Amino acid sequence: MASVIRHVVVGADDDFRVRESMESLMESAGYAPRVFASVEEFLQSGTLAGTTCLITDVRMPVMDGIELQRRVRLERPKLPVIFISAHSDEEFRTRALSEGAAGFLCKPFDAVDLLEAIQAALTKGPEN
Repeated sequence: MASVIRHVVVGADDDFRVRESMESLMESAGYAPRVFASVEEFLQSGTLAGTTCLITDVRMPVMDGIELQRRVRLERPKLPVIFISAHSDEEFRTRALSEGAAGFLCKPFDAVDLLEAIQAALTKGPEN
């Protein structure tokens, strides 16, 4: 029996409840979720190379989502990045999207909206 290749979707958020919900949602949708409490934890994990989509909170301690996107772009320029935020900051949203973000959702977001954003990001073409 052939094994099914699952997309590794990473979620980085400092809110435990958001991480737990994302992980459960992505697992139920057939993705291979990996969740991290901070950007630094994600970057130190060695997971970046196998990640097919990254979901990150905008505002986190130490490093924000835009800085994470910039760092990720150095190694994986075409990796889709979806931002989630509890703050509806239009300036930040515009900046994130202009710098190549695949999506931007405001918390609390609907599970269907997140899954649609992931699917859209993954179907835009081959990564790297």
